[in-house]
Amino acid sequence: MVFGWIDEQAEARRRAGLVRTLRPRPADSPLLDLASNDYLGLARHPEVTAAAAEAARTWGGGSTGSRLVTGTTALHTELERTLAAFCGFEAALVFSSGYAANLAAVTALGPHGSLIVSDAGNHASLIDGCRLARGDRQVVGHADPEAVRKALAAHAGPAIVVSDTVFSVDGDRAPLAALAAACREHGAGLVVDDAHGLGVLGDGGRGAPYAAGLAGAEDVVVTATLSKSLGSQGGVVLGPARVIEHLVNAARTFIFDTGLAPAAAGAALAALRLLEREPERAARARAVAAELHAQLTAAGLEAVRPDAAVVSVRAPSPEQAVRWAADCRTAGLAVGCFRPPSVPDGISRLRLTARADLSGAEIERAVRVIGETRP
Repeated sequence: MVFGWIDEQAEARRRAGLVRTLRPRPADSPLLDLASNDYLGLARHPEVTAAAAEAARTWGGGSTGSRLVTGTTALHTELERTLAAFCGFEAALVFSSGYAANLAAVTALGPHGSLIVSDAGNHASLIDGCRLARGDRQVVGHADPEAVRKALAAHAGPAIVVSDTVFSVDGDRAPLAALAAACREHGAGLVVDDAHGLGVLGDGGRGAPYAAGLAGAEDVVVTATLSKSLGSQGGVVLGPARVIEHLVNAARTFIFDTGLAPAAAGAALAALRLLEREPERAARARAVAAELHAQLTAAGLEAVRPDAAVVSVRAPSPEQAVRWAADCRTAGLAVGCFRPPSVPDGISRLRLTARADLSGAEIERAVRVIGETRP
């Protein structure tokens, strides 16, 4: 049978409790949302949605081509300038997704003959970038600067170190200053994905690299997504102007992909300006995460202390994690459910995302539902 192996894999997933399904949500969902990545509560903010609509009316529903042909508008350029200034970097380049931005940065900066040192807890997009790059790859222990140092010491040529700034599973923070020090000892570049740090960490949400004193450094390149704190869609690479120029000429996911839709660019720009005007949103997201953790642990649940806005709660097994998340949904609460292979340590979790717009009553309700439905 053609594609017969697909049925075998489907059965294996079913037996392991790892089947994934799409669940379309209505526009007016009654669920309390702790599953999305809308950390600052901006995805439905009137200023953000109005900017998206205005951009679509002005520039059209799509960008009409790749960025190098017709896909770059004045709006894209303005967004790039604003992002670079906000995050403290010389230049920025916007992509159609954070995934595409990570593939671009790692593949373009890890050519043949180079070494790419990757944290074992990195997001799939960074892992795929490492796999597609032509350089040699070495995976090191999670958040271990000494392991990074040893890997770099054994290589004589150019090298980059690749890491998330805030890891998406447990929400723990990478030791950026120590990683940068290890890189500088050996003349290596540091490429970090700030998807879960932008809008949450740093002065007014300027990101984890800014908080670590690495913004604008000539040996640091940062990627991020526009789909989390900024409530839109798309990705960005920030760094020295010569690195950005290199990506324009060498990054395949920039050269051959259709540009980001104008509506998404307009929404992200509006969200960024709103964050500049209301920097307290970043601190509020962190405070909500800390309160979630405090109440969950007080209720006897095994929750990981958050470094940003992600709070994870350990589950006994993949099957029980799925049932737990489903029971939460039945009780009116949407939570994420992370299971292998999405988690590098094989431990299944409920994944909660703190939002700056959550009230104290909503936090208490979420903790109560999670506690009452625990396996």
